[in-house]
Amino acid sequence: MTTSAPTVLIVDDEAKNRDLLAVLLEPGGYDTTSAASGEEALCSVACEAPDLILIAQTMPGIDGCQVATILKANPATENIPIIMVTGMEDIGMRQAGLAAGAGEFVSKPVDPAELGLRVRNLLRLKDMGELEGQVLVLEQQVAARTADLLRFRTAMNATPDAIMLVSRDTMRFVEVNDTTCTMLGYTHAEMLTLGPVALGAATHEELEQMFEPAMGGRIKPRLSEVTLHCKDGGLVDVEIHRQALLSGNDWIIVSVMRDITERRRAQESLQYQASHDVLTGLPNRAWFHEALHSTLMMTQGAGPRVAVMFLDLDRFKNVNDTLGHAMGDELLVQFSARLATCIGERDTVARLGGDEFGLILMLDRDAGRAATVAGRIAEVLYPPFNLRGFEVIVTASVGITVHPQDGADPEVLIKYADTAMYEAKHAGRDTYRFFTAQMNADALQRQDLEHALRKAVENDEFELYYQPKMLLGPDTIVGMEALLRWNRPGHGLVSPALFVPVLEETGLIVRVGRWVIDSACRQIKAWTLGTTGPMQVSVNIAGRQFAEGDLEGDVTRALAEHGVPAALLELELTETSLMINTERTMQCLSNLRARGIEVSVDDFGTGYSSLAYLRRFPIDKLKIDIAFIRDVTTNADDAAIVNAIITMAHSLNVQVVAEGVETIGQKAFLVAHGCDQIQGYLVSRPLPAHMVAKLIALRAANEQASLMA
Repeated sequence: MTTSAPTVLIVDDEAKNRDLLAVLLEPGGYDTTSAASGEEALCSVACEAPDLILIAQTMPGIDGCQVATILKANPATENIPIIMVTGMEDIGMRQAGLAAGAGEFVSKPVDPAELGLRVRNLLRLKDMGELEGQVLVLEQQVAARTADLLRFRTAMNATPDAIMLVSRDTMRFVEVNDTTCTMLGYTHAEMLTLGPVALGAATHEELEQMFEPAMGGRIKPRLSEVTLHCKDGGLVDVEIHRQALLSGNDWIIVSVMRDITERRRAQESLQYQASHDVLTGLPNRAWFHEALHSTLMMTQGAGPRVAVMFLDLDRFKNVNDTLGHAMGDELLVQFSARLATCIGERDTVARLGGDEFGLILMLDRDAGRAATVAGRIAEVLYPPFNLRGFEVIVTASVGITVHPQDGADPEVLIKYADTAMYEAKHAGRDTYRFFTAQMNADALQRQDLEHALRKAVENDEFELYYQPKMLLGPDTIVGMEALLRWNRPGHGLVSPALFVPVLEETGLIVRVGRWVIDSACRQIKAWTLGTTGPMQVSVNIAGRQFAEGDLEGDVTRALAEHGVPAALLELELTETSLMINTERTMQCLSNLRARGIEVSVDDFGTGYSSLAYLRRFPIDKLKIDIAFIRDVTTNADDAAIVNAIITMAHSLNVQVVAEGVETIGQKAFLVAHGCDQIQGYLVSRPLPAHMVAKLIALRAANEQASLMA
């Protein structure tokens, strides 16, 4: 029996742990010494054997198990009780400690009461006879294992993950936690009668394959995703982390499962959103490109031909501008539903963005099917769309390219289909066009033109010409129309018919239009200060200047900066531009007209020609299009139309200007029917600004000569 204070050797590689254990042992009256490593502990024991060793199981160098093995192998030290301190709940590690000779285990964080109890018990065992000591050891082992099992089950049930232990011998569950039972709907007792095969987690063969590497010493954790069958017939998607452990003579697979049903739904939702258009539910541009790549791969060699179609709704912007974007979205949804009815099961339709759609058609041997589908699209568009009580008629322009004759590369086919679609638009819209080599050349030419125009804006390559307007009766020049000209470097003057539409389509017209207004006002000021005198100048305004620019601000700033009276500036608009964003347009024109600026409608008779909008908008003049003036003396219909326009305009107190007057006969007809002003080559061609003064002076000299004669 020990009569003096028992000595305890504390072994741990961390000083704070050694100090803590020494403090916890002080109430028991023990003499404590310490060692910072397994090697130092062996040296200390060799010098003076303690009554008990309290050692960390895991340490650098010689760990606790190795120290215990060495001491138990030596008859001089084999009876020294050893308590191992561990932070692990691993059964295998504890088995290794017991095998090495540990009599007890204390888990971190160390419970002082438990530590004192285990130290006292082992010291008592040492003082008692060997038989009684063995009995106590067995009892302590049973108690420890019972406590371990209790802690293990408590830990299992505390985790939100499902845990299942499968026996290699029975292929059934030997333990499951409460989360598993809740997830699958079985009781604990029911689960222990089942195995992974019954739940769909694995087949018998798959289980064998899991155990084989473990039994061969190659124990590797595995992570996989499976779908489990619940008791009520439902399914649950889980992520399983599996690891095989040796337990006695049996192998156990520990499976930790996490419900990933919501995660999978979120992933599927993200995948769908990444490949589909949110508004229409159709596949999007990215998906369309991938589908085209896949389709062409499958149709290589002697496979069926494929057509790629690009489709764009004509004047869709007008719907957004007049009815609002919500109505525009509704139109796209309804159109998508109609478009889907035009294709077959093997075909593909996608929304590429905005009001542009793409189709992939399987043609087999009949290339004419693409034209048939294009015709079908026109048919389904014919009935008006009902947008919350508003009936809207929509047409589409369709471009078609065919694989393989037009190209084998998906990107080339897409480019060619887009080119053909724009050709359909230039052909008047509401039609379709197949791609040709000439279309590609035209597209490249247009691209070059657009690039050159952007440089022209930056390099100030534009200039204004002026065409006179003559007041009939006194035949005096009363105004000028400012006409945009482009002197392209290396090309000379470019026809406005070529570059103005490109300015409008690209939106550059807003910036150029601002320059035109400013330049015209500057010229008005110059004429006013010179011999020409005050001269009213009209400038052409594009619809995009209302929708995207600040027309009212541009005009106001130009007049103020150059000190020009508002009455000397006139704005010319086409009928089409008046109908775009009508409320905003009308407000802007009303504000400008209130300042004294006159407004005229250009090319009258070629657009809507509606008396209703003439009454609605603040208009001062109508310009009769040259198409009606050209044959006014030889074509009775044209003569009747011109007479009707003059009569209608005068009834609304609106003046009339005839464009394109080239002959004395045309002038005589217009005088006879009360036209107010004329404009055309009979008066003068468009002139550079410096030639206008000469023209005015020449006409004044001729009038003076006539009076003197």
